[in-house]
Amino acid sequence: MPQISYFFGIAIYMYYTDHAPPHFHAEYGEDEAVYKIETLELLRGKLPRRAHGLVLEWASLRREELRTNWLRARAGERLTVILPLD
Repeated sequence: MPQISYFFGIAIYMYYTDHAPPHFHAEYGEDEAVYKIETLELLRGKLPRRAHGLVLEWASLRREELRTNWLRARAGERLTVILPLD
């Protein structure tokens, strides 16, 4: 599973073989959550409140890059690194 970003201890991943709807995975410590790209809806899992907020802030700024990476993953192409939240 390629890591596409990392910030404040939060790793963001996207799988090549994942199913619809377009989404990404966020891991923080032992916690993992999956977020829908279009709405940033939490699909499953959980993160601590602060980490969840940081993921939402980052994803709202990087949504177009997330969409592009999702399409690249579907095509079996190399995913691009997305700038972290600073």
